[in-house]
Amino acid sequence: MKKVKDQKEWIVYLLRCADNSLYCGITNNLENRLAEHKKGKAAKYTRSRTPIQLVGVSCRMDKSDALKLEYRIKRMPAGEKISALSIWSQPVAL
Repeated sequence: MKKVKDQKEWIVYLLRCADNSLYCGITNNLENRLAEHKKGKAAKYTRSRTPIQLVGVSCRMDKSDALKLEYRIKRMPAGEKISALSIWSQPVAL
């Protein structure tokens, strides 16, 4: 019998980069994704702007909801982005 994967395994996260810009992404494994960002093997945006701080992380949700939230956050001004995700967590240095 196949194991049914939990559909609520995706999160939206927000990183502050060395140039003080913000990057928003989704993942189902935050630890691995942050390691990829630090190695320069993740998003093209963060390869040239070293991520230095995890600003916020959402609660777990299904992939569809995570993509929708990411889309909305990417269109917000910087201050609103931080407010939207800092509700769930405190900033953490990378």
